[in-house]
Amino acid sequence: MLFCLGIFLSFYLLTVLLACWENWRQRKKTLLVAIDRACPESGHRVLADSFPGNAPYEGYNYGSFENASGSTDGLAESTGSGDISYGYQDRSFDPVGTRPRLDSMSSVEEDDYDTLTDIDSDKNVIRTKQYLCVADLARKDKRVLRKKYQIYFWNIATIAVFYALPVVQLVITYQTVVNVTGNQDICYYNFLCAHPLGNLSAFNNILSNLGYILLGLLFLLIILQREINHNRALMRNDLYALECGIPKHFGLFYAMGTALMMEGLLSACYHVCPNYTNFQFDTSFMYMIAGLCMLKLYQKRHPDINASAYSAYACLAIVIFFSVLGVVFGKGNTAFWIVFSVIHIISTLLLSTQLYYMGRWKLDSGIFRRILHVLYTDCIRQCSGPLYMDRMVLLVMGNIINWSLAAYGLIMRPNDFASYLLAIGICNLLLYFAFYIIMKLRSGERIKLIPLLCIICTSVVWGFALFFFFQGLSTWQKTPAESREHNRDCILLDFFDDHDIWHFLSSIAMFGSFLVLLTLDDDLDTVQRDKIYVF
Repeated sequence: MLFCLGIFLSFYLLTVLLACWENWRQRKKTLLVAIDRACPESGHRVLADSFPGNAPYEGYNYGSFENASGSTDGLAESTGSGDISYGYQDRSFDPVGTRPRLDSMSSVEEDDYDTLTDIDSDKNVIRTKQYLCVADLARKDKRVLRKKYQIYFWNIATIAVFYALPVVQLVITYQTVVNVTGNQDICYYNFLCAHPLGNLSAFNNILSNLGYILLGLLFLLIILQREINHNRALMRNDLYALECGIPKHFGLFYAMGTALMMEGLLSACYHVCPNYTNFQFDTSFMYMIAGLCMLKLYQKRHPDINASAYSAYACLAIVIFFSVLGVVFGKGNTAFWIVFSVIHIISTLLLSTQLYYMGRWKLDSGIFRRILHVLYTDCIRQCSGPLYMDRMVLLVMGNIINWSLAAYGLIMRPNDFASYLLAIGICNLLLYFAFYIIMKLRSGERIKLIPLLCIICTSVVWGFALFFFFQGLSTWQKTPAESREHNRDCILLDFFDDHDIWHFLSSIAMFGSFLVLLTLDDDLDTVQRDKIYVF
């Protein structure tokens, strides 16, 4: 117990030290700004002057659309011109008011005729531009979006209560049956390293899940501190907080922290009596975590069009529903695997279409006619490349991976359907995360020191964690007698086995992964939103 507390409470100490260092750095920065204000002859400009043409904050419009108009004009002209090619490295980081307008192909000046003001308000016009900036997709009222994303946290908290209570009751019943009947074949323990405590047969496997709960709570505290600092910046009309960086929404982060804590609780419940039917308890919130991380990555640059909490959790509920069906009917059932593979492929295609067109398409009776029309005009009548090349590359790779996984499931029909379903979620998350980092670097952005260290350390910890995970100390895919042949002695403090080390390392790795998501775009905190590209 003391060993577990010592390991994970050290993260709390490290977080406090980093917070103190950050607070000292911010105080020093504030002092320098105050000195600059007091000494105008020094040549330094005040923060508000760094936005030429902008009046001090009076009526904040979320996403700073007025400031983005100049970039919108230039972008529209550049995309409409056949002589001007767009490149990620060609963008200007000059203040909006100082950027020159690109030369028009027409001899008539744009100021001499109507420029169609609905381009700034029509969603079909904005979201179908070839090159989007975050300001284009951060147009909604920030208070509305804040409430929308806070629902993620409250919904997952409600789900956690109603999901966890029956699970706790069920595993206690299992443990009671084992104790009363003495039947050791009900639960698949590592009997060579199973340390009982009270009525619990393998307390060490339960205790090792403490890291998920403690680190999940720490992540919630970090998010709370970030939200408080952001709200204070908004209260003092800090222009960097108002008009720069990725829009700050913390609801999904709170949901992720809660999901990590629930993963620890449900994993502990599973290890009270590990067997085939209980394994879905251990994986349910893993699906949640994978889904929430993908949603958070997408939300960073698409805050206005991210999925609502209701639709997101409804989709995750369908995933868990199929997980249950796979546990009950999946073993050797060809019909089930055919149905699941078809649904998997159709869902991948529908999601790809939704992402490619930014939600600006309709699923109705005329969809096949429109598909045929697009194929005829773009592929037969004239061969033209996709309008959104970066999105197309991501979606093509995603479809290849998902179709391959569907084919593997249909051909091999693995017995552990829950792990197979989790592998689908993890592969998609890793693909999207790699795409995000590559596009970020390609866009001329940089990764600061802290997120870079988090990425490196987290990758190393994940590698060691997976090594211990695949040791296979027991398996409910075989008979109890065959499972005991895989049992091994304790390897840490004569109390914890390989799977306990997996719990320790995976909880640290998941916490590190969350920190990467939290800090990845900190380099954009001083960049205006009409200069941050959407991908």
